[in-house]
Amino acid sequence: MSAIKKIFHNWKIWLLILCLVFALIALHPNPFAKGVAIRSVVKDSAAYAAGVPSPKPNAPPMSREVITAINNIPITNVNDYAKVMISLTPNTTLSIKTTSSIYRVVVKPKYEVTILNETEWQNVTTTYFNTTLNQTVNTTTEVLVNKTSSRIIGADDIGLKVYNAPTSNIRMGLDLQGGTSVLLKPETNVTQDELDSLVDGMTQRLNVYGLSDIVVKTTSDLEGQKFIQVDIAGASDEEVKDLISKQGKFEGKIGNTTVFRGGTDIKYVCKTADCARIQQCGKQGNQYYCKFVFAITMSPEAAQLQADLTKNMAVTVENGEGFLAENLDLYLDDEKVDTLRIGESLKGRAETDISISGSGSGPTQQEAMTSAGQNMKRLQTILITGSLPVKLQIVNVDTMSPTLGNQFIGNTLIVGLIAMILVVGIIMLRYRKLVVSIPVAITLISEVIILLGAAALIGWNIDLIAVAAIIIAIGTGVDSQLVIIDEISGNYRSDTSSSLGWKDKIKNAFFIVYASYFTLVVAMIPLLFAGAGLLKGFAITTVLGISIGVFITRPAFAVIAENLLKE
Repeated sequence: MSAIKKIFHNWKIWLLILCLVFALIALHPNPFAKGVAIRSVVKDSAAYAAGVPSPKPNAPPMSREVITAINNIPITNVNDYAKVMISLTPNTTLSIKTTSSIYRVVVKPKYEVTILNETEWQNVTTTYFNTTLNQTVNTTTEVLVNKTSSRIIGADDIGLKVYNAPTSNIRMGLDLQGGTSVLLKPETNVTQDELDSLVDGMTQRLNVYGLSDIVVKTTSDLEGQKFIQVDIAGASDEEVKDLISKQGKFEGKIGNTTVFRGGTDIKYVCKTADCARIQQCGKQGNQYYCKFVFAITMSPEAAQLQADLTKNMAVTVENGEGFLAENLDLYLDDEKVDTLRIGESLKGRAETDISISGSGSGPTQQEAMTSAGQNMKRLQTILITGSLPVKLQIVNVDTMSPTLGNQFIGNTLIVGLIAMILVVGIIMLRYRKLVVSIPVAITLISEVIILLGAAALIGWNIDLIAVAAIIIAIGTGVDSQLVIIDEISGNYRSDTSSSLGWKDKIKNAFFIVYASYFTLVVAMIPLLFAGAGLLKGFAITTVLGISIGVFITRPAFAVIAENLLKE
């Protein structure tokens, strides 16, 4: 049996091939992708009114809706998109074609510029430079000085934030795709539950603004201090600061009347098992349904207002339960985020302690319970998100330009290719065998593909720190492969009658490889918490990369090296 046949009869080779296939599926590469992907849709914009959906937070890049044409003009990149946006005229309709639909967007007027002559300018000068300066400037009319009078109408932006269509499911970090990262610190000591509530509330609030690619997570340093890190792709530091610093407005309305406001009228939202639970699971047809219930406490003023509004309200009966004719609508920053039915037991009663209930569904009881739990957590978050429980201090703000990120990616690919050629060349000079150099190159490329596929599958962002970790993983991979080659070929050449067989030689090699692996893993553990967790990505990517090498690619390389060197 030839060496090639022996290689492909080993299960370790097929494990490597299987992992490569799954990695490519997860990456979903398409280097020829054209168009611009929708990053976010600005609330109350023309695109928002036309029904253009904002991508789901942290959706895979290749699942994003991509604009391919506007008014039958092909859009291949952000430059093409910008050219169309510059030429917009107000009160016209755009036909925006995407990979999933066609939208009709009406372009709104942006502002009116009134050009006054010198006499007219003198008449308004005193208005501009008195105590009403801000009121005058904040109107939609901008005043300029000129000797002729005319009106210029500008076109408003349609409200889409876009970027070049992704070519794979690799998620780029902010320092590669552009955006802002803000590190926040609570001004007072908080429990883990309070920290989790802060994260949920901030995520809910940022999602209301139509932003996607949002990461809000908790972290801590070696001293145990807790922080919140907010990463928003494609946003400037001023935009992020403004959104984070907003107090937020949460309201519960019956009809057009506000019954309560978050932060003032909602005194308590239960999140513990004694007053927040899932109950009454049942099956209807092919679906399971589970009901959840949790308690909240309102202010006496809000309870009395609710009683006054509902005392004469009609009651309807659904599935044996009585509900008031009007619903309770929940609004976050003037956007309706949920609707609740009001039980007839609350009709005309000023109850401060009330129960909020809802349900979840799924094809199995376990999935229905999970759905109910998620819906309950979402409602709890909405009810407490009107005002944050503690004040947050901005510790650090980092902003990266998309242009610099693109340049870095290009330079990284060039340097990586040069490094690969140099490594293979040096190995050829050292061992003077092509059958050794080629498997090393194939193994290194396989490690990178599997690592990127795993990162795409779990939604891990590849940033500058992760790139450094990938380089370390590749370096340890080369070192391990050289150890394997030396143990096999060195012993084989030095003494053909040696009692050491091929298996023993490979065992010796992997003893060194495993010792190096566990040493590096232990060294990475402190980095999970160092620097307020900012090195966590480096540690995880390094451990993931070397684990893929030790347990998948290097055993396969040992099989290849053994069979080729025997030949």
